[in-house]
Amino acid sequence: MPKRILQGVVVSDKQAKTVVVKVERRFTHPLLKKTVRRTKNYHAHDEAGHKVGDVVSIEETKPISRLKRWVVIEAAKA
Repeated sequence: MPKRILQGVVVSDKQAKTVVVKVERRFTHPLLKKTVRRTKNYHAHDEAGHKVGDVVSIEETKPISRLKRWVVIEAAKA
């Protein structure tokens, strides 16, 4: 099974080698037929040291710590 890759914006870089990435997904509501936006935060391992506001791609990986199951693979082309 391939690893999932998500794209989002760094919202926190205060932890050492960890960034918090906000990922937004859009879908059509099944009853209202309106486009709905939902966001979720992911803790990702980051060796490069990205800053708040950077658009990054994160990839699923084995558990690194209690919260980290993602790793930053690159700064996405926005």
